[in-house]
Amino acid sequence: MAVKIKTQSGTIDISNDVISTVVGGAATDNYGVVGMASRNPLKDGFNKILQRDNYSKGVVVRQQDNGIAVEVNIIVGYGIKISEVSKSVQEKVKYNLETLLGITANAVNVNVQGVRVSED
Repeated sequence: MAVKIKTQSGTIDISNDVISTVVGGAATDNYGVVGMASRNPLKDGFNKILQRDNYSKGVVVRQQDNGIAVEVNIIVGYGIKISEVSKSVQEKVKYNLETLLGITANAVNVNVQGVRVSED
């Protein structure tokens, strides 16, 4: 499925993989986020942190009438306040979707799949 945006010149189709890449990049750019986690940890591996080319495995995009709903699965660093990191991820994802793609995110749900101790 893709998001369709109608303009005067025609139609723009944005695929879910593009949306997932933008969402994953915005999520991992926040302080406290170690990486993206898979939405199916049993199938893809429990402790595997997703690389940039696999962000679509950690993001679920659902089309709605006047926008989209996004579900993001992240891994947070140990000792960081999870609620603050989640709030920051929500705000950055909404901002990036609106500025980069012109898509309104009605809901951004953040699922913390794990906590990692940083290796200094």
